[in-house]
Amino acid sequence: MGSMHLGLEEERGGMEKLAAFYAERARGGASLIVTGGVSPNRRGVLGPGGARMQTRRHANEHRAITEAVHRNGGRILMQILHGGRYSYHPFNVAPSAIKAPINRFKPRALSTRGVERTIRDFVRSAELAKEAGYDGVEIMGSEGYLINEFIAASTNKRKDCYGGSFANRMRFPVEVVRSVRERLGSEFVLMYRLSMLDLVSEGSSWEEVVELAQAIESAGADVINTGIGWHEARIPTIATLVPRGGFTYVTKELMGKVSIPLVTTNRLNMPSVCEEALASGCADLVSMARPFLADSDIVNKSRNGQTDEINTCIGCNQACLDQIFKQQVASCLVNPRAAHEGQWPLDNRTTSPKSIAVVGGGPAGLSAATELARRGHRITLFERSAEIGGQFNLAKRVPGKEEFHETIRYFHRQLQLYEVEVRLQATATVDELVGFEEVVLASGVKPRQWQWGPECDSRIMSYIDALQLKEKLKGTVAIIGGGGIGFDVASALVHSHDSDFYEQWGIDKDLEHRGGVKAPRPHASDIALHMFQRSSGKMGAHLGKTTGWIHRLELKKAGVHMHTGVAYTNLDEAGLHYTEGGEDKLLQADHFIVCAGQVAYAPLYDQLLAEGIQAHRIGGALDAKSLDAQRAIKEGLELAYRID
Repeated sequence: MGSMHLGLEEERGGMEKLAAFYAERARGGASLIVTGGVSPNRRGVLGPGGARMQTRRHANEHRAITEAVHRNGGRILMQILHGGRYSYHPFNVAPSAIKAPINRFKPRALSTRGVERTIRDFVRSAELAKEAGYDGVEIMGSEGYLINEFIAASTNKRKDCYGGSFANRMRFPVEVVRSVRERLGSEFVLMYRLSMLDLVSEGSSWEEVVELAQAIESAGADVINTGIGWHEARIPTIATLVPRGGFTYVTKELMGKVSIPLVTTNRLNMPSVCEEALASGCADLVSMARPFLADSDIVNKSRNGQTDEINTCIGCNQACLDQIFKQQVASCLVNPRAAHEGQWPLDNRTTSPKSIAVVGGGPAGLSAATELARRGHRITLFERSAEIGGQFNLAKRVPGKEEFHETIRYFHRQLQLYEVEVRLQATATVDELVGFEEVVLASGVKPRQWQWGPECDSRIMSYIDALQLKEKLKGTVAIIGGGGIGFDVASALVHSHDSDFYEQWGIDKDLEHRGGVKAPRPHASDIALHMFQRSSGKMGAHLGKTTGWIHRLELKKAGVHMHTGVAYTNLDEAGLHYTEGGEDKLLQADHFIVCAGQVAYAPLYDQLLAEGIQAHRIGGALDAKSLDAQRAIKEGLELAYRID
C-alpha cells in the first residue's frame, strides 16, 4: 500500500485513528504499508504543525501504529518526506531560493552546512522510526519535494559540491541513502522513491534517471519505488482520465538497469490491472494507494476470487486529496468509512431489525440500502427506472468518469449479498410504503428550469438529454452554467475517442525529452462550444483543487469559448442575446444546454409525514445545493447508523 497523507497525522488523537486505519488494511491483505510523509525536521513539514519524526516523543506516539499493523500480520515503512520549496510556511528551505509556482512562500537556500545538517536529520528520523517499531523507511525523492529539487538543474543553482554537474546534484540523495544504510544496518528496509518521470520541461533526462537509480542502489537501497510527476506539472498523473496503469511503461524501461526490485504505481485500481503489469514485466512489485481507501479488503477479495465485491477507486480525488488541500481529514467518495473506522465500525449490528423502504436507487439510496442491510435491517429498494445507479448512469457517460461503471457493479453485488429486495421500474406510492416501519427518501433531484426562451423551443435541452444525445449534437452549442455539470457536459461533447491521452497532454513515452514531456497535440473539437456563467469569477472555481485545473485546461485545448460575468437578455429565433463586459452580444447556436443547477425532489415526504410514517430524506431529496456523489453516499452511511 503506497503512501497517503490522511490529515490524521496532525490531529489530536490522530495516532490511534491512524493505527485503526492501517490495521484494517493489514487485515485486508496489504503485505507492505508505507505511511504518509513525515518530515525529518521543522523546516521540512508540509504546513504549520505538520508531522515530524524528530524526537523520542514522536517515536513513542508512532508505536500505536506499528504495533497495530504487526498484530494484524502486516509490515510497515515510514516515509521520510522533506517538503523543500513545497513546504507551505515562511521558513521553508530549498537547494536554491527559487519559489515554487504552487506556493506563496519563497524558500531560503540551504547553506552547505545546512545540507549536511539535513542529511543528519534524515538519518536521525530513520533511527527514531526503527525505535518506533517500523520495519523500514521510504526516502521520498520524488514529486518535486526537497530531494527532487536537488536533482533538477532548474531548481538547483548551487555553486558548491551539491550543485552544478549531475554527479554533484545527485550527491544529496545518495548521501542520505548511504548514511541511513550505514547507521541502521542491513536488516532495516530502505526503499527510495525515485522520480522516474518529472513531467516538467527542465526535469531529469532518462539517462540521468538511470544513473541516479544505479547510484541509489550502490548506496544501499533495497528497493526503488516509482514516482511520477512533480506537483507543479500541468499533466494529469492520477486522475480518472489517466488510463489504468498508464505509467507502468516508465518502470518497465528501468527494469534490468538495476538489480534490486522495482515498484510501479499510479492508476492501478483493480487486481487485474496489477496482474497485467507484473505479467508483462513492468515491475517486480505493484503499489496501490487510493484503492486501499476505497476498499481496505481489496487484496483478500482478490485472493479469494471475490473481485466483483471490490469497491473500486474511481480516481476522483474529491474526498481524499481535495480534502487534504482544504486541511481536512482525507476519506473516500465511494467509502466514507475510510480514515473514520472508529466512527462507523463494521461490527455495529442492530439488535432490533426493522422493515425499511428506500425510495431511489441513486448514490444516496444505494449507500443507505446496503449499509442498513449490512447492519441487519430488512430492506426493500424502490427504483423507478430499469436499472440502479441514478445519476451515476449519467456520470459514466462523461469521458474520464467511466469508472462509475465499477461503482454501480459494486453496489449491485452488495444488494445481492445483503439480500435487499430490489424493485425496478417501480414508482413508490404512499399506499405501498404504509406497511414499512421507516422510509428513506433518496429520490434525487430534478434539473433546474431556465427562464429564457419560448416554450417548446427544440434548441433548448437539459443536461440529461445532452449526455444521452451527445454523439448527435453538431454545429454551435451553448452551455448555460459553468459549474460541475456544465464542465461534465462540455467534456463529453468535445471528447474524441480517437484522441490519445499521451499525445494530448504532451507525454513523451519514448523518454527522449527532458522530464518526459514534449509539445502536446490536443484534439480540436468539431463542435463550436460556448460556456456561459453569470458570475464574473473564474469558470469552474468550485471544482476540485486537484482536478479542476485539468478540466479547465482540457476544455481550453479543445477550443471551448468561456464567457463569464454574463447577463442574459433574451432567447429568440435569432439566438441568445446577452451582455458581457458591458457589451450587448448575440450568439446564434443550434443547441442550448441548460446546466443551471438542480432542485430537490421528494414528492412523498409531506404525504408520509401526514400518514404518521417515519420518513428520512438524504442526498438530493434533502438538499440539492452543492450536491455531489460524495455527500450523497456519506449521508446514506450516516443515516444507516442513526436508525437502530
